Amino acid sequence: MNPQTALEILELVGNKWTMLVTYRLGEGAMRFSDLKRCAAPISSKMLTQTLRELERFGMVSREVLPTMPPSVEYRLTDLGRSFLGTVSGICDWIGDNHEALEEARRRETIAA
Repeated sequence: MNPQTALEILELVGNKWTMLVTYRLGEGAMRFSDLKRCAAPISSKMLTQTLRELERFGMVSREVLPTMPPSVEYRLTDLGRSFLGTVSGICDWIGDNHEALEEARRRETIAA
């Protein structure tokens, strides 16, 4: 694998917004406004950038819906769904360990 491509992919999948957007799209297809609402506190600009990168790497598909006014719906592709398992594992780990992590951070802050 090309080292530059590997670095780009690592930057994409290691990004907190990529993980959050992937996790939320794991619940099903969403319009931009719905995704922004449930992925708070992401800004519109960052959500747009994240979705474009995920689309560029084939992890998200974008469909323009024939509504008035037109709206766009995003969904995970097969590749994105395969990444969702990894993201879900990380989210589960955070849920299982957030109290211990927060306690360690408090101890470090007091010691400093």
